[in-house]
Amino acid sequence: MPPVKPMLAKSVPGVPEGEYLYEPKWDGFRCIVFRDGDEVELGSRNEKPLTRYFPEVVAAVKESLPDRCVVDGEIVIVTGDRLDFEALLQRIHPAASRVTRLADETPASFVAFDLLALGDDDLTGRTQAERRVLLEQAHAGARPPVHLTPVSADPATARGWFEVFEGAGLDGVIAKPAGQTYQQDKRVMTKVKHARTADVVVAGYRLHKSGPVVGSLVLGLYDGAGSLQHVGVAASFTMARRQELLAELAPYVTDGPHPWVGDAVPERHPGQSAGSRWNSGKDLGFVPLRPELVAEVGYDAMEGSRFRHTAQFKHWRHDRDAASCTYEQLDRPVRYDLAEVLATGDGSA
Repeated sequence: MPPVKPMLAKSVPGVPEGEYLYEPKWDGFRCIVFRDGDEVELGSRNEKPLTRYFPEVVAAVKESLPDRCVVDGEIVIVTGDRLDFEALLQRIHPAASRVTRLADETPASFVAFDLLALGDDDLTGRTQAERRVLLEQAHAGARPPVHLTPVSADPATARGWFEVFEGAGLDGVIAKPAGQTYQQDKRVMTKVKHARTADVVVAGYRLHKSGPVVGSLVLGLYDGAGSLQHVGVAASFTMARRQELLAELAPYVTDGPHPWVGDAVPERHPGQSAGSRWNSGKDLGFVPLRPELVAEVGYDAMEGSRFRHTAQFKHWRHDRDAASCTYEQLDRPVRYDLAEVLATGDGSA
């Protein structure tokens, strides 16, 4: 019975070798599906229900999954030949009319990767390898938009997936100990994610909620037209470092012209170029800085024109000219057809 806390993964720098089952890491909403006949519940990682936001997934589960089961997986949206996390974010909306419209316009899929219960049997005490075999058997009658994630016991295959599948919008590789039971809310799996660096313009900062110290650095890159576009923030600092940053940034604070203030705000981010796409109620105010400071930051992937997650500040690059910080420096993965990834998993059942 819900809720069930999903098993988690810890980050490692490379694909581990040993008695593992390797899977692609999907870039969507983690979801545990509970089905008992016509009753379906979609549980999220934080145990809040996703059921009302994805009625098309509920319908697909009723058509494809066993009558009584609990399945761990990921809700994703496919646009063209790759995953679209931005479209997924738009699906979480309080208005029922909007939920219904988006279910038709941007339908979601469910990718299954673990089986926790089947009929009257609790499978969480079985090994990962045993659960995978049972999952493949349970998936035999499924059809899109319910899919089965690919799996391999070969680390060389996993390393190939890590390089190639990113072009379809996937996030990396998961390694699951083949003999491991299902451990709720414990980091007993490992994950390998892409890590990159970029030189960015620090064009502002936001204050920390605890007081007058720097909360996050607001980052930008120049596009092909020479406009400075907001690409994300860097926010992980100790409290002592936040205080130091306040003094370091003080000489650059400006009340003059700024590309993200007033009439100069880029058209693609009207009125709030440095705003938050995650929380529409968040305070979007920031302290503008002359766009002269350059910092090197770490990031894992791009989502459209922005960093997918919060960037990690590494150090200042006083040797770099801010105007040289463009999108051209970014590593773009070779595109890969997502349908081939899904077919690989579905064909293994």
